[in-house]
Amino acid sequence: MYPRIVVDLNKLNENLDFLNDLCHSQGIKTAIVTKVFCADERIVELINASDADMLADSRTQNLSGMKTEKPRLLLRIGMQSEAEKIVSCAEISMQSELETIMKLNEAAKKLNKTHRIILMVDMGDLREGIFNKHYDVILNTARAINDSEHLELYGIGVNLTCYGGILPDENNLGGLVEIKNRLERDLGVTIPIVSGGNSSTMGMLTERIVPEGVNHLRLGESFVLGNDTAIGKPVKGLNTDCFVLEAEIVELKTKPSKPIGKSGPNAFGEYLEYPDRGMMKRAILAIGRQDVSVDGLTPLDKDIEIIGASSDHLIINLNEAKKEYKVGDVVRFVPDYGALLHLFTSKYVDRTYIDLK
Repeated sequence: MYPRIVVDLNKLNENLDFLNDLCHSQGIKTAIVTKVFCADERIVELINASDADMLADSRTQNLSGMKTEKPRLLLRIGMQSEAEKIVSCAEISMQSELETIMKLNEAAKKLNKTHRIILMVDMGDLREGIFNKHYDVILNTARAINDSEHLELYGIGVNLTCYGGILPDENNLGGLVEIKNRLERDLGVTIPIVSGGNSSTMGMLTERIVPEGVNHLRLGESFVLGNDTAIGKPVKGLNTDCFVLEAEIVELKTKPSKPIGKSGPNAFGEYLEYPDRGMMKRAILAIGRQDVSVDGLTPLDKDIEIIGASSDHLIINLNEAKKEYKVGDVVRFVPDYGALLHLFTSKYVDRTYIDLK
């Protein structure tokens, strides 16, 4: 059935090996992020069989459905209302609010478990974490974790680039290591993990300049799409086409390129203007904005142009196409991160797999 996403397990496995080897050779543990593909069972199996150190996701629903012997890490700051769910489905979670952390201690006590906390510190990107200048708050929160019977102060972490676009560098990552060292001195404990961010660290990784002491990374887009998210470009040695969207042509007509009549907003409330480019050979594909972020699709046929989409239909221009397309033919695209996220979230998009050789 179309539309469908084709998952190349061979290329994903190559990316896994590349990232695990690159990180482990520098003393860095890998948490492979599964959220963009909704913890797809076949891909989770692949990660389980690899040298990855843990699996990470933002949703408790995905974590609870995983079949894995590796530790599971909850990436998104926890809700107090889901404290028991967090403890039951994740061995480790990233947290920043003391009240929520205490709820986790209560839940862990009830479930007779020890839950590990990575305390998040904001080093300037201004998403989650205790602001790094407020060391007294960081210390008091870390002490509360350390003193809790059913919690372990497992690490400190930072998130960069996701909100403020702040890039990882020797200053902010080095500053995180300094905070960890200070906490160890003040509390008289050993903090095993310094989680230094995500795929935006790929440039530092490949140049081997990640500050000493950063020993954990959460890797998602570099794994699935081969990208260094700090610069939005592929990393040499990683596959960028592990996922391919296939959609079927349901109509093929030659029509004017400019809509005719008095214009108003489209179905999404957008006021769009289309230039008059003469008559155009237009194909409609059976996929739309309900299923995918259209702006995140790149046609594998470079002579195809995406010109628009409604909730159910994607329209492409075939004027320059060298191939003679017909109704029923399949058009293939490589999705970016946002498009891939939508495709796996949509129940209307099938999945198929290229098995390991």
